[in-house]
Amino acid sequence: MLVPLYEAVYERLEVGAGTRLLSLGCGSGLALLMAAARGATVSGVDSDERRLALARERLTPDGTPEDGTRLGRGGPEAVAATDGPAFNLITAFDPLYCAGGSARGMAEALARAADCAEHGAPVVLAGWGPQERCAASGALRVAARLADPMCAPARWRPSGRDDLEDLAYHAGLRPDGSGRVSCPYGYADMASAVRGMLSTGAFDAAARATDEEQVTKELTEALHPYLRRDGTVWMPNVFRYLIARV
Repeated sequence: MLVPLYEAVYERLEVGAGTRLLSLGCGSGLALLMAAARGATVSGVDSDERRLALARERLTPDGTPEDGTRLGRGGPEAVAATDGPAFNLITAFDPLYCAGGSARGMAEALARAADCAEHGAPVVLAGWGPQERCAASGALRVAARLADPMCAPARWRPSGRDDLEDLAYHAGLRPDGSGRVSCPYGYADMASAVRGMLSTGAFDAAARATDEEQVTKELTEALHPYLRRDGTVWMPNVFRYLIARV
């Protein structure tokens, strides 16, 4: 669903041969695969070993890493080369930390990643756009409410206007441009939409606090307004990205 975001950033920063990319929260590796297809040398870290396994299948299908490709679990130190050139691009595309993750922890990870990068290298942060332009925000409010019933849904928001800038400043980075990209969530039917939203990990805490049946029921209700006559589910969303400098 975030392919338009990846493409917009890579085009703007002219990612290609000579790019040494570090992806924080690389997930199943799609953004890395797209960068590698442009000729970039890619590295990625994530905390979810299952998603890292998918990334390895995508990037090293025969089990042999391409030159310079590194994937690891944990922080940027897991893939930083001690005897090679530093990274010249860092990305943090995963916006879900805004839906309950730790901004402080993200800032610390960004600061550590910056230590592995060239001076002046761009660092790309991404997050949700304005709530009124993100149809998925209704579903994510369900996740927040079920995970913490004491939290008023009206207080929850996908991302504030200055969240990315604040995160950059806390990580010791210098903002240097931004943009917005349309990233609609489209699914063939309601069952696919529910599976797709659950797979993001945003509903894991809600499932632990209640149960999967309750989460599925309320998520289906939240998605119903976006069910079209042909049975597909279509949710328009706008994402925002910030370019900062090490």
